Amino acid sequence: MKAVMSPKLGLGVNLTPQLLQSIRLLQLTAPQLELELRQALERNPLLEQDEAEDEGVDGLADPQLETAAWDELPEPSFVSGGGAGGDYEDDAASRIADGESSDPRQRLLQSLSLQWNARDLELAAWWLDQCDDRGYLESPLDELHLLGANTCNVDASELEIVRKRLLHCESPGVAASDAGECLRAQLSMQPESAQRTLAGLILRYHVDLLAMHDEAALAKALQAHIDAVRDAVALILTLRAHPMQDAPANDRDVVIPDVVAWRADGRWHVALNNRSTPRVRIAPHCERALADAPGDVSALRGMLDEARWLVRGVAMRNDTLLRTTQVLVERQRAYLERGDEAIAPLTLRDVADAIGMHESTVSRITTGKYLQTPRGTMELKRLFAVRLEGADVSGSAVKAMVKRLIDAEPVHAPLADDTIAGLLARQGVRVARRTVAKYRDQMAIAPARQRHRPAALAKAG
Repeated sequence: MKAVMSPKLGLGVNLTPQLLQSIRLLQLTAPQLELELRQALERNPLLEQDEAEDEGVDGLADPQLETAAWDELPEPSFVSGGGAGGDYEDDAASRIADGESSDPRQRLLQSLSLQWNARDLELAAWWLDQCDDRGYLESPLDELHLLGANTCNVDASELEIVRKRLLHCESPGVAASDAGECLRAQLSMQPESAQRTLAGLILRYHVDLLAMHDEAALAKALQAHIDAVRDAVALILTLRAHPMQDAPANDRDVVIPDVVAWRADGRWHVALNNRSTPRVRIAPHCERALADAPGDVSALRGMLDEARWLVRGVAMRNDTLLRTTQVLVERQRAYLERGDEAIAPLTLRDVADAIGMHESTVSRITTGKYLQTPRGTMELKRLFAVRLEGADVSGSAVKAMVKRLIDAEPVHAPLADDTIAGLLARQGVRVARRTVAKYRDQMAIAPARQRHRPAALAKAG
């Protein structure tokens, strides 16, 4: 056997423990950060609690310049907690508060880590990071294959194999390219039956008829009995429209806002909520004593470096969170003042461009973080809204308009979807009837014919 040497160029990022810690701090919520800092105070004698109101930390680099390094990191290394070029003894998520994460993607990864090998888990993490909050891929599949092959240094076929495994894992439908693929993946987990076979044909070839609730047309297209079609449709209705599920509710859970926004003097103000999170700093007397200490003090110097990186990472995390929230509040001030119908289209890229960072950084800093406002406490992710295709308003705003019109309709003369579309057009919002139907279904509102009540019954009610 002849050994052959061939040159090969590769591009990689060396993830240091300090950089991993900075990235991890970015995603911590207020309770998690509080636990992290209190553990650090107990573990490191060179740290002390800072009682000052807003003291700067000497020697820190500009947080925006420091954070720029995060944007160059591949996603799998962050999520999996390991380095790209070797093993790292400290798990990147080891200091996060115990308990179930509020992010379904993190919960799924944690569950998969018990069965999947490290490489497949990294690729799964990459796929999950390309998904929106519902669990669907945010970009076309062919584009993601090219991006993933370059980012993860693997063949597109290997990436697709991992995606298929995700599609049929314990949260079936995750990483689906569309609703049809998501529902088919869930359907494949059902026991084999004639009902399942017919439902599969409906999802693959006749989704349009399913959306129209036209069972007679489905029976004709499939050459099946109407009762069999109804059974198949009933099975489809038991599937989840979105593969991602929220964490189970816990009555003892209390949402602690990370940021507070309020209106005063004709403008909006934003501030971090520091009441529950201790501020830490390096003890000045310990740092001075260590500088002049004789003998081998390498262990203490290691603790000093660790303390400096923690203080630096917290400052960068807080600065990024504050600037991101300021942009969100400024862009969505109409929503905060007038309600759901005034929410403007806003994407991760819009905010990333405004603060000079990468979309992935904005995604991390807004996931699981809450904002307290006069309108109530809400997750920062709620302030993002997708622009409705062909319109200047967001889909969330149109959904709120549809709900308002249905709530105000006469019970004996409910508004049909095309009527609602016409009323919205008079307000300058042009949407198709099928768009109105989609939003109505998402809000679990029945069609007009099912909402109809005779005038006599309406008066009696």
